[in-house]
Amino acid sequence: MTHILFIDPIEKLVVKKDSTMLLALTLKNRGEDVLFLFEEDFFVQNSGEMSFDCYEFSGKIEDDFYISDFAIGNKKKVQMKEGITLHMRIDPPYDSRYQRYLWMQQFLENYGVQVANNPLGIMKNNEKLEAYKRDNSLESYVGASVSGAVSFVEHLKSEGVEDLILKPLDLYQGIGVEKVKADENFAEVFMNKSREFFGPVVVQPFDSSVVTGEIRSIYYKAVELGTILKTPKAGEFLANIAQGAKFVRYEMDKSLKDECHEICKDLMNDGVDLVAFDILGGKISEVNVTCPGLLVEVSKAMEVNLAEKIVDLM
Repeated sequence: MTHILFIDPIEKLVVKKDSTMLLALTLKNRGEDVLFLFEEDFFVQNSGEMSFDCYEFSGKIEDDFYISDFAIGNKKKVQMKEGITLHMRIDPPYDSRYQRYLWMQQFLENYGVQVANNPLGIMKNNEKLEAYKRDNSLESYVGASVSGAVSFVEHLKSEGVEDLILKPLDLYQGIGVEKVKADENFAEVFMNKSREFFGPVVVQPFDSSVVTGEIRSIYYKAVELGTILKTPKAGEFLANIAQGAKFVRYEMDKSLKDECHEICKDLMNDGVDLVAFDILGGKISEVNVTCPGLLVEVSKAMEVNLAEKIVDLM
């Protein structure tokens, strides 16, 4: 089996804590054939042999599971055929670029290549909407209709909600998330946000429990690998580690574990095995399937290399 990890340019990544790097080095340390593929070398064709320029690499997994001494090595030509697993590890946003790559990767099935997570599964399951389908989810509005958003906010105000969260449907790491007031200026604020992100915007009541922490739980093949509680910096409301949030190991209650397990079983039917849940106030807020991250941080908190567990379950 050859594992090819399709990744963003190295200069875009924070290599020392990148989930893909931890997975790649773990596979390599287990004796697997592992290579990186970059966007500039990715294509499809419908005749003849198809081979990609892929790259060897080296690095070290430290005792705290962060990555050191990472380097890209020699280029190697790899033919697309049975026995190849291509891991889709391009970061969101899920934009037209991202969609094109999913279409192209689905085409690789004609050559016997397996893609993980499955492109059709990623296309089908939007990370936010998948969470909003659940009975136990935050009240949420998604759209570009001003009248619809205003009506939704009026309903929230009748329930005593004063503060709102606005965020784009397809970004990541807290980009574009804004806390606003449910007041007479909301319609204008909403229109500006919709224009800024060219379409649908998510509107939700602000959940003040975020100051006590947001849960990130990583699953593979419906098995919980590890879970942390992320706590935002004092005075902040984004529990994002890239923006300074702290994290500790966390034990979810049985009802949350059962809900995550059931979602994962459904996603596995779509070829989606690796999933990361974001949970706020006891409610699942995101079901991350595009390029689930924080594998290094959760490994550190759990004091075990979770990539080893993934390889065992593959």
